[in-house]
Amino acid sequence: MFALAFWASAVTSQAASRPNIVFFLVDDLGWSDLACYGSKFHATPHIDRLAKNGLRFTQGYAACSVCSPTRASILTGRYPARLGITDFIPGMRATSAMKPRFKHIEDRDNLDLREVTLAEYLKSEGNYQTHFLGKWHLGKEGHWPTDQGFDENIGGNEKGSPPGGYYGPWNNPTLKAKNQGEYLTTRLTDEAIRIISDSKSSQPFLLYFSYYNVHTPIQADIRSIEKFRSIAATQFTGPTPLIKHRGSLSRGRQDNPEFASMVSAVDTSVGRVIDALEQSGMTEETIIIFFSDNGGLCTRPDSGKSKVGPTSNLPLRSGKGWLYEGGIREPLIIRVPGMTNPGTQCDTPVISMDFFPTIIELAGLPLAPKLHVDGISLVPLLKGEPLHQARSLYWHYPHYHGSGWRPGAAIRENDWKLIEFYESDETELYDLSNDSAERNDLSTQFPDETIRLKAKLSEWQSSIGAAMPEERPKPDI
Repeated sequence: MFALAFWASAVTSQAASRPNIVFFLVDDLGWSDLACYGSKFHATPHIDRLAKNGLRFTQGYAACSVCSPTRASILTGRYPARLGITDFIPGMRATSAMKPRFKHIEDRDNLDLREVTLAEYLKSEGNYQTHFLGKWHLGKEGHWPTDQGFDENIGGNEKGSPPGGYYGPWNNPTLKAKNQGEYLTTRLTDEAIRIISDSKSSQPFLLYFSYYNVHTPIQADIRSIEKFRSIAATQFTGPTPLIKHRGSLSRGRQDNPEFASMVSAVDTSVGRVIDALEQSGMTEETIIIFFSDNGGLCTRPDSGKSKVGPTSNLPLRSGKGWLYEGGIREPLIIRVPGMTNPGTQCDTPVISMDFFPTIIELAGLPLAPKLHVDGISLVPLLKGEPLHQARSLYWHYPHYHGSGWRPGAAIRENDWKLIEFYESDETELYDLSNDSAERNDLSTQFPDETIRLKAKLSEWQSSIGAAMPEERPKPDI
């Protein structure tokens, strides 16, 4: 009996020494939507404070330019193509008016329950409490957060945008509004603070705060909208500039007050959660990660009817839906007490599969490379050291998207980035070391490099069983 009691005490002590983890995941937040990433219009003082107290990554990548695949990659440490989730759920079918060259690819409409998620691993190996708040978008009931390792699910379901909008009474099956006009982000933040206040000191927690903001519908936060309208009225003259590329139009300026207020709502929320950690005395035992699932929505087809998206990702090219940098490069900030140097910057390319191994190593748990097969731990970078291995990064998006994107794929190796556009049989090559805006296509200037990278991309696609586009039958003439 004494031996059993001693063992139980040792396990409790070890669990208590593990860090808490707060993971902020914002929906559709662009790389340059934060002041600490260069925005001159959006106000993000609390997130900027997090960056000053942590490590800011300049080349943090999402595994896809749309949400569901990236979300699956974070939870599993696997490329979306390996998981069979290559488009947002349930995806978009190209209309006949789009004259698509390829058939629709039927990918998964949920995250397979056989996958071991980060939450499941932390629960089983580290005795973590696991809490999910906000947007899930990885399958219908039966594939919700509580089916994938989370003890609690507040607001997560199959929907990609907030059911019923951002103001109560909304229509979310896993979160009922308390009062008329209640703002969804504020309510989720209240729940996060409640979790922090109720947490048991003997058991660490994962707080996975997955915002619906700043996804459409664009519904202004009434607390700050007038401030941004006033700023816009004095800061901008003339209509919003438009940028043409590949048959689409992109927004050329951050000047949307409604969107700015939604960014501000996220910032206020992050500040409140960090303040709650400080008030509970948990700051020095809590890891904080801040990330976005894909680039900001800025690009739409140049149809003469549709409007451009609500934000601009300049100086990066294009945005959500596209494999240009604006669609996949994200704001990423990590603070690890006692490890990350305050106010530092990391320029090493990293990707969303890396969170799984990074988090479990920081939690003192054994790495599980057979699970997080496509991710590597970023702990060396967090310590200010280089990664122990060089690697290429890949993106596979063989679908049509409402932003104007058509099937394609991309690879990044060192500073080279190659993008294939299957519909037009075109390939573009960029040197990101001096052209992060991807304006100077070098594919004809460096044909050998183009051929080599295309072959490497194709080899990777074959190795993980990526579903490739299949030509539609040509009509009889």
